[in-house]
Amino acid sequence: MKRIVLFLATNLAIIVVLSITLRLLGFERILDAQGVDLNLNALLLFAAVFGFGGSLISLAISKWTAKRLTGARVIEQPRNQTEIWLVETVRRQAQKAGIGMPEVAIYDAPEMNAFATGANRNNALVAVSTGLLAGMTRDEAEAVLGHEVAHVANGDMVTLALIQGVVNTFVIFLSRVIGHVVDRVVFKTERGHGPAFWVTAIVAELVLGILASMIVFWFSRRREFRADAGGASLAGRQKMIAALERLAAGHTAPLPDQMASFGIAGGLGGGLKRLFMTHPPLEERIAALRAGR
Repeated sequence: MKRIVLFLATNLAIIVVLSITLRLLGFERILDAQGVDLNLNALLLFAAVFGFGGSLISLAISKWTAKRLTGARVIEQPRNQTEIWLVETVRRQAQKAGIGMPEVAIYDAPEMNAFATGANRNNALVAVSTGLLAGMTRDEAEAVLGHEVAHVANGDMVTLALIQGVVNTFVIFLSRVIGHVVDRVVFKTERGHGPAFWVTAIVAELVLGILASMIVFWFSRRREFRADAGGASLAGRQKMIAALERLAAGHTAPLPDQMASFGIAGGLGGGLKRLFMTHPPLEERIAALRAGR
């Protein structure tokens, strides 16, 4: 649950900053509508600015954030044969995938994991942990790199940000509509907004935010299957299967909470918890590759 809260908190924090800024500029007064009714057009614009603002700013600074959170070191000049191999493998896969050369980085962590992020297909970052380099063969590591390059080629980071922006917009919009209706119909507030509006809007935003996050996590899980297929295309199906089997057999741990959806491996879960998983279970991904999906 902590991971879910922090995943939503990143966008929420930026939305709060934008909210304060627009309020200081007087924009929010448009939504009050002089105590008569909601200006739905203005409310939708308000919600879109906040909803997309948080996710798009998060996307724009994603590389910087990832480097700070993981301590990843970008390979500017390879210092050994492993770093040479990493850079050349990513270069070859990027050319095959038709994208610009990503930055390649290594971060210090004992667990086997890797991630890709960036604002667009030609300005991305691919990073692997020291634990992955130590715990996998080069064939397996090549498949993991292919998986991450496929994420970049598929535009997954941008699509995820846009989906997050859409659901943020509707959560903000609908929560304020619900708050307004309750305030006017139930509590009979005639002018402005009473305490019932704010309490109801906050509760509705929390409930709708949890429901909307299920959509985002569903997309995050689906994109993992596509990235696995992409990794199989770039490195070889058997290599991709072997890499996932290694992850399933080895000890893996999630990335920092704000980056959970960017790694190659996620946590385990079933029942309701499954709805909030960023990654499908590894055994399902392996089965999909074996079935040619």
